[in-house]
Amino acid sequence: MAISETAQKNHDELFPGHISALAVTDPELIEIFDNFAFDEVLRHTGLDTRTRLMVQLAALIGGQALSEYRVMLGAALTNGVTPAEAREIVYQAVPYAGMGKVFDFIHATNDVLTERGVTLPLDGQAATTPATRAERGRAVQEQIVGADRVQRMYASAAADELHFQEFLSANCFGDHVARTGIGIPVRELLTFAMLVSLGGCDPQVKGHVAANLNVGNDRQALIGVITVLLPFIGYPRTLNALAAINEIAPAPARETT
Repeated sequence: MAISETAQKNHDELFPGHISALAVTDPELIEIFDNFAFDEVLRHTGLDTRTRLMVQLAALIGGQALSEYRVMLGAALTNGVTPAEAREIVYQAVPYAGMGKVFDFIHATNDVLTERGVTLPLDGQAATTPATRAERGRAVQEQIVGADRVQRMYASAAADELHFQEFLSANCFGDHVARTGIGIPVRELLTFAMLVSLGGCDPQVKGHVAANLNVGNDRQALIGVITVLLPFIGYPRTLNALAAINEIAPAPARETT
């Protein structure tokens, strides 16, 4: 087997002038992987290169793939993802994966940016203040999740757990998702990618399939996301995500002749 012309071209666009060490030590595996990830998979997604790289970065954080994240972050920055967008991806991971999982990725992101001559800190993207985060966060939450669902979540919460709903509105959505730098539809694709790669989040994955539909991302966009994630997160989590998509946004019936 040899690396296909298309796979080589797509690989070179991401990593110009780079020769993988594994191509020397493990050429068979790299031929299989590159032909799959950089040729075959890309025939089945309509995502543009920037969005593809952004959701892959989000998934690599969720999957705790730090070394691969560094490599793909370099590719993303080479192919139009801005330093601000890269930072927003890793910041958005905090409420979904937790700081314990994201800490090393923040430092890795800063290292890669610094190596490329980017001056830190970057300009701020906060969209709320301590006085507005709860109200603004809930408004963004309702835009994404749906006002009726958010109201039901608050109404059904027991007295000793209401603070979790308040945290979701003010912290998750107000402090993080409401930030500028990346628009809401792309942020929802990032959240979906993170949850899929984390594993053990089936109810949340289903919830964010519905949320993606609410903000204008259709079934094909979600299928495109899990298609480009497959080489990096494997079949079990990809197929679990596909099941969630099929439950919330079923495929149209296939025409028969």
